[in-house]
Amino acid sequence: MKRLLVLSVLLLTLLVGNPAFSADFQKGSDAYNKKDYATALREWTPLAVQGDAKAQSVLGWMYRKGLGVPQNHKTAVKWFTLAAKQDFADAQSNLGAMYDKGRGVLQDYVRAHIWFNIAASQGGKTAIENRDIVAKRMTPTQLEKAQDLARACVKKNYKGC
Repeated sequence: MKRLLVLSVLLLTLLVGNPAFSADFQKGSDAYNKKDYATALREWTPLAVQGDAKAQSVLGWMYRKGLGVPQNHKTAVKWFTLAAKQDFADAQSNLGAMYDKGRGVLQDYVRAHIWFNIAASQGGKTAIENRDIVAKRMTPTQLEKAQDLARACVKKNYKGC
């Protein structure tokens, strides 16, 4: 009986004491909508660190725009990449935009097209439009390379993309 009580107390302590378990995506969203970026950051960061793609994507957005944090495009790219590799379309589209504009990474139309194309395959209108805009700036060889790399990226489950 004592062993069961000790295990129960230990489990409760772990759950309450661990920020990832106490973090709340909706609480972060509510705070973000009220422009309380400090609270949003506090709620979403533990979730993002634990691998939540939606939290990673919104942190990427906050760093891209400098909302409650110093604007840092490299950090935005880091969060977008983590979420994009979990097949999160918004992050894929945002990552494409970072490559398109050269924010936090070297400007690379092939990589921009890859991520826009992957996001577009999930039906995102903005991703489709942006993919088509980037395609007009590319040579036929670059376009073929981007399409091949996008297929390979998805086939390999985003490993090495």
